[in-house]
Amino acid sequence: MPAQEKLETAAPLKVGVVGLVHTHVHWILGRENRGDIQIVGIAEPNRELAQRYAKQHGFSMDIVYPSIDEMLEATRPEAVTAFNTIYGHLEVVEKCAPRGIHVMVEKPLAVSLEHARRMEALAIKHGILLLTNYETSWYGSNHAAKEMVEGGKIGPLRKIVVHDGHPGPKEIGVNKEFLEWLTDPRLNGGGALTDFGCYGANLATWLMNGQRPLSVTCVTQKFKPDVYPKVEDEATIIVTYPKTQAIIQASWNWPYNRKDIEIYGTTGYIFNRDRENMGLLFSEAEGPLSKQAPALEGAYYDPFAFLEAALRDKVEILPYDLSSLENNMIVMEILEAAKQSAKRGETVRLK
Repeated sequence: MPAQEKLETAAPLKVGVVGLVHTHVHWILGRENRGDIQIVGIAEPNRELAQRYAKQHGFSMDIVYPSIDEMLEATRPEAVTAFNTIYGHLEVVEKCAPRGIHVMVEKPLAVSLEHARRMEALAIKHGILLLTNYETSWYGSNHAAKEMVEGGKIGPLRKIVVHDGHPGPKEIGVNKEFLEWLTDPRLNGGGALTDFGCYGANLATWLMNGQRPLSVTCVTQKFKPDVYPKVEDEATIIVTYPKTQAIIQASWNWPYNRKDIEIYGTTGYIFNRDRENMGLLFSEAEGPLSKQAPALEGAYYDPFAFLEAALRDKVEILPYDLSSLENNMIVMEILEAAKQSAKRGETVRLK
């Protein structure tokens, strides 16, 4: 584990939810009661959407407020989880940071590097925790891989290849509230590049212990302009380091849902097919192996357990942990450079 867990406390963390238009919100709304968090308020102006989810998940409409300010004033949460548009993440931090309310946003951190820098400045000024949640942060296979890399099991890192995506948001049937902003370059910051490129940038930054890249090269395409006329549905990002290369393949054109990673060292490899199934090669003489990584528990059970543990001082967040602000500022640098590279048709070198 990247941090040591400490003793538990009994009081649940008071959490506010901002936005219901990101369907990852079902993760927290449908979560079993583990006694670690309590949803005290929801900010969502779309009353019909809120009523639909209230019926589905059984929460009271009494905790739903039309604005962030009204929810914060009425419920006084200790932390807020943001499930609004990516463009809206900045407003969440602007509202929460001066009140000393900690924030966890859904990936990526921000719609642009400029927004991210403003969010970072607010978090530092007001001393709040600003975390970013990725589904892959809670994969046992990824944490097992990190331990193997740190332990020298495959030799020094040479190549990281990350595949993320699905057949497309419309193709998999996301609801209209999600689809409207996910395919809007202003509200999402892009298409597949933003939606899925952030996963690879996050994992590569973690595996590289926070090392900033030398350069970023990106090619984007529109395979389905009739379906997604405003944004790219295909992106390949090449991120270079002094002795390592990361290739991030983000797509709304895969024939199946995937979030997998290949990690190559000088003497072996680690292939994580999903959250638990791993293919390993530590040496050619030994041959390939298969392993099932155990599910993560305790503070690493899911993002909300981690949020509670972080604010109760049960875990220490290291500078370049998957959820950390430091890691995700580098992610935003990579995504911004990728957009510029695709637009200009050339490699972008980071300063």
